[in-house]
Amino acid sequence: MTVFKRCVRIRNILLLLLGGLFFSCGNEGRQLMSRSEEKAGGSEREKKVMRATLAGAWYSADPQKLRQELEGYLSEVSEASYTDVCAVIQPHAGYAYSGPTAAYGMKQVAGRNYKRVIVVGPTHRVSLPNQVSVADATHFATPLGEIPMDTELIDRLKKYPFIRYAPMAHESENSVELQIPFLQVVLKDFELVILVVGQLDESGAREVAKALLETMDEDTLLVISGDFTHFGPRFDYLPFRDHVPERLKELDLGAFEQIRKKNLSGWFEYLDETGATICGRCAIGVLLAMLSEEQEVHLLEYTTSGALTGDWQNSVSYISAAVTGSWKGSGKENTMSDKETPAIFTDAEKRDLLKLARGTLEGYLKTRRKPSPEDLGVTVTPAMQQVMGVFVTLTKHGELRGCIGEILPRRPLVEGVAERVLSAALEDPRFPPVQIGELSDIEMEISALTPPKPVDSYEDIVIGRHGMILQKGYASAVFLPQVAPEQGWDLATTLTHLSMKAGLSPQAWKDGCRYEVFEANVFNEAMFEAP
Repeated sequence: MTVFKRCVRIRNILLLLLGGLFFSCGNEGRQLMSRSEEKAGGSEREKKVMRATLAGAWYSADPQKLRQELEGYLSEVSEASYTDVCAVIQPHAGYAYSGPTAAYGMKQVAGRNYKRVIVVGPTHRVSLPNQVSVADATHFATPLGEIPMDTELIDRLKKYPFIRYAPMAHESENSVELQIPFLQVVLKDFELVILVVGQLDESGAREVAKALLETMDEDTLLVISGDFTHFGPRFDYLPFRDHVPERLKELDLGAFEQIRKKNLSGWFEYLDETGATICGRCAIGVLLAMLSEEQEVHLLEYTTSGALTGDWQNSVSYISAAVTGSWKGSGKENTMSDKETPAIFTDAEKRDLLKLARGTLEGYLKTRRKPSPEDLGVTVTPAMQQVMGVFVTLTKHGELRGCIGEILPRRPLVEGVAERVLSAALEDPRFPPVQIGELSDIEMEISALTPPKPVDSYEDIVIGRHGMILQKGYASAVFLPQVAPEQGWDLATTLTHLSMKAGLSPQAWKDGCRYEVFEANVFNEAMFEAP
């Protein structure tokens, strides 16, 4: 079985198991696969060189021959078509196959004064569900020399619970390594960051995008690595057997159309519907979650190994594309990262959101079909269409009956409420599914969330204002802002319970933990009951 086939099968299995990134307000938390390495102490970091491992196999190990080969590909491309390129999408096969296509993207950035380049590519061999591995070194060495790594940014990224250093993810990973010699030929004096993304669902892609948007500026180039369709029995993908060149191009350009439209949901849906074996699926998904309305994606070149070799029994497709525009203001439509305070709703909007939650659950329990807001007589206002995180909490006779939500902003609130009321009622592992006969005894509460932000210390957490996420090593847990006041807990007591909820010792919160906080606009049906 080929490496790619193993990667695709692992990815598909994981996506089926994951189903989506969500949290309960009980004994569920975000999990890590291993502990991130801690930042080296002192003002100077000991030199640590990560060396290229594919030279001599995927490309020449001879510096002169390698440079001549890459410059030869670049010489075949006319002058750059765009002047304001902030990102490129590039293939990552051996240069003999993908080099001519990759040259189109590299031509667009040649000679530009980027101070930092972030290379993002998919893992082909390692299971990293909704996680990212960042290369942790001071330098990266290829046959063309050493490049300094941006160690400050690497340390900042490792503070996110879903970003860590997983050494195996970088071992012989062609998706990232194949980008670097090309960058050495076309750019000068830049620092490098290398990210290998795991098997991301849409929510995970948005989470990674939010973290990267915190780092983007006008001096940063983003390089997204991804080969397109792997066709043929070698790759266990044969959606058609005749007119292969034409139908393969139609399949690939259909996928690119979702990229051009910057449609993250459409991108994942297209790949799921067609089964297209695009190994850049998740890396490209991160890019789409980062882009703003002002940025544009342009196709530069498309080809296939079948066209290059004449062998259409097995073929891999390659594209090069450029993103133009500015990173300033990017991603606000997707992440609401500029929102610092909870959203404000009118009483009528709160009533309608609660009506939507109850009507959705009742309708589904009766018909196994989720009714639309229009079916329920709910008027969807712009405020209700804001993209934000949300929890739905169910109580019965004052006792918790279910609570599940999504911390990160990933879709309009009105959609999140309709989805998470069903999750809270039917999927909370602590309780049996809600039955139709219980509905009259159940009260509903909605918490509309601001995006979580890291804080330096637990001392920055304000009881009654902040929801909180604790993460230490493998373990993580979350409390909504209303939990501590409802229980009458002070900060120390709250963090003690949060530690135990994460499966840690009661006092674990005092040392070695990372914290994020968020705020919430909380409203429930009891607020609108007649006295």
